[in-house]
Amino acid sequence: MANSYFTFKEFTIFQDRSSFKVGTDGVLLGAVADVAGRKKILDIGTGTGLIAIMLAQRSKADILAIEPDRDSFLQASHNISLCKWSKRIKIEQADLQDFNTDERKFDLIVTNPPFFNDSLRNPDPRKSAVRHDVELTRAEILDGVLRLLDREGLFQLIMPYVEGNIFIAEASQYGFYCNSILKIRPLPTSDIRRMILSFSRTRHKLSEKFLTIERGKRHEFTEEYVHLTKDFYLKF
Repeated sequence: MANSYFTFKEFTIFQDRSSFKVGTDGVLLGAVADVAGRKKILDIGTGTGLIAIMLAQRSKADILAIEPDRDSFLQASHNISLCKWSKRIKIEQADLQDFNTDERKFDLIVTNPPFFNDSLRNPDPRKSAVRHDVELTRAEILDGVLRLLDREGLFQLIMPYVEGNIFIAEASQYGFYCNSILKIRPLPTSDIRRMILSFSRTRHKLSEKFLTIERGKRHEFTEEYVHLTKDFYLKF
């Protein structure tokens, strides 16, 4: 059972009510997302509010987080209200499918989406909706990004290896080009388990990088992982 809260260096995430707990995927996306020069960021499916808060710590941007699940929305609202960047983070209870804004579009959109398309579903319907594309399909993500991303904006997300490659192919049908891939493996001998993908409407030469989390033994972290997350994890 996950702890009811997770303490980072500069903020705390309470997670007892949220169906989406703090995990390595969210921390990685929050640490890697390209916030340089961004002024308006959208976090799709914020869960506990973790990624939105991390991006606020790393940038001066205004951030909007959306979350459809009522309990997760309330928990994220509480977490955001407690953090020192709360004035720059807004949160709405909304589905991406129905969400729209009359304001100018976002120059960065991020999401840690539901991604286990064909795996065995959790009997808890809230957890099932989080970990499968029941409530938010890949096509709906791409439809939403197409509507909400600025012409010169960047879209970044983290996905498992197989689903990520499928997503790259599907994104191209919407006019989005994958220009950067960070391939993540737990150990030096492991297969690639996750990918952080970066998309824009302009094609560039593909940049591929690799990140290994642990050196071989549990909790013996690589220098690159420590460097990436040292502003957040207490243990670093």
